[in-house]
Amino acid sequence: MTKQHSPEETVSHISGDATFTVFYNRPYKKKRVIFGDLVPFEKVWRTGANEATTFTTNRDILVDGTVLREGTYTLWTIPGKDSWKVIFNGYSYDWGVSMIDGTPSRNPEYDALTIEVPVLPLLNIVEQFSIYFEEANDFTIMYLAWDRTAIAIPLKVS
Repeated sequence: MTKQHSPEETVSHISGDATFTVFYNRPYKKKRVIFGDLVPFEKVWRTGANEATTFTTNRDILVDGTVLREGTYTLWTIPGKDSWKVIFNGYSYDWGVSMIDGTPSRNPEYDALTIEVPVLPLLNIVEQFSIYFEEANDFTIMYLAWDRTAIAIPLKVS
């Protein structure tokens, strides 16, 4: 039943000889306050609903200038009012991600890469949580957007 409220989606993007694939579940806003309420500030978020979101790259890449080896990672975020931490974690989690005191239990010992990116306020509301890619100069930008908030994660084939 939860899948109909937060349907799953797989998004792929090709940039040169690199392919990026994201699997995630897409909850709806439904008139709720999202960031700072439903998704608390300064707490780890599984970046979607249900399963942990996964990011796969078939090539070594640079994420905001830092090397991320080819492979599949779970994608975690720590939303803040002005910036977010984005965490690529090498552990594969069970469906639903265990929760401890309302916080998903990510094992930080498997964190492969953490970056911090600024919040991009949006003029229009994004009703359903969305992850999408755009090309910009020599970079691929992976956007995460929901409600009136977006972040941009710069990716580049190394």
